Amino acid sequence: MTTPVLEVKDLRVHFALDEGVVRAVDGVSFDVEAGQVVGIVGESGCGKSVTMKAALQIVEPPGRIVGGQILWRRDAGSAVDLAQLSPKGAAMRAIRGAEIALVPQEPMAAFSPVHTVGDQVIEALRLHERQWRPTGGSLSRGEARAMTVDLFRSVGISMPDQRVDAYPWQLSGGLRQRAMIAMALSCKPRLLIADEPTTAIDVTTQAQILNLLRDLQRQHGTAIVFITHDLGVIAQMARRVVVMYLGRVMEQGPVGRIFHAPKHPYTRALLKSIPSVHTTPRTLLPTITGSIPHPLGRPRGCPFHPRCPDAIPGVCTERVPALRPVEPEQLASCFLYSPDEAEAP
Repeated sequence: MTTPVLEVKDLRVHFALDEGVVRAVDGVSFDVEAGQVVGIVGESGCGKSVTMKAALQIVEPPGRIVGGQILWRRDAGSAVDLAQLSPKGAAMRAIRGAEIALVPQEPMAAFSPVHTVGDQVIEALRLHERQWRPTGGSLSRGEARAMTVDLFRSVGISMPDQRVDAYPWQLSGGLRQRAMIAMALSCKPRLLIADEPTTAIDVTTQAQILNLLRDLQRQHGTAIVFITHDLGVIAQMARRVVVMYLGRVMEQGPVGRIFHAPKHPYTRALLKSIPSVHTTPRTLLPTITGSIPHPLGRPRGCPFHPRCPDAIPGVCTERVPALRPVEPEQLASCFLYSPDEAEAP
């Protein structure tokens, strides 16, 4: 095991609303090693995106980090707690975009519609010019434009010298996503956060984007956190998987163990709900009973117990299980695997 480049420890992000406090992230812990692809999966509203937005200090108000650590190890080996940095401070701005980059869920909303995609990549390059000129010296606009054309070509954008002057609304969804990936990779980040990058594009383009990310990850050794609700994408891309539900980690471990020997009832239910070529025709697909509770109406005890077929009355309904090892490198938050804790008063 190598030293992780990112360590999330007991992270808590709350939104203070007039109706009450929403615990969007409620004690999340996981690691990301250098060059590793980690997938974060779960139903919509489970806190996947908020967790990684917290690492970049871009959680929208009134959300704020109320506890935990986000340890980021820089090239020199020193660790900085991102949770303690000011969102608008110079230290965080130097890390955001240059060392940790984000590919957002919807590139049309992320790009400015009144500036060309090339200008926006050029701006990022010149803002973090020290990534390219560590010894000093300014990066001219002409140099940044030439680099942007090369970046567009590297991510598979055809006619890059012309596309660099196009506005976002003049590009297809697939080209916008490629341009966003080019921007994210422009400063050679050590960690790339891909927040459902294939959601808004067609299936054929999805496959191309996934292949592109995998190839770029292999070429540059960039660590990737891949956020999605598509378990098929995780099976194709990730090495480790973090399964989240209602702001908590239900299970995590190597992708092979999670898919072939899932431990948590929620993970098993997610996997059963995937259609298969072996599914009996004209039969209803398995579904997870019920729905995610309202954020202001979290159940007492284990957050999944109202929908869990294996819930233990008087135990799961009263106490929250800790995330514990159940197999080598595999952890689960479930009383089924911690009988001593379940029997404790």
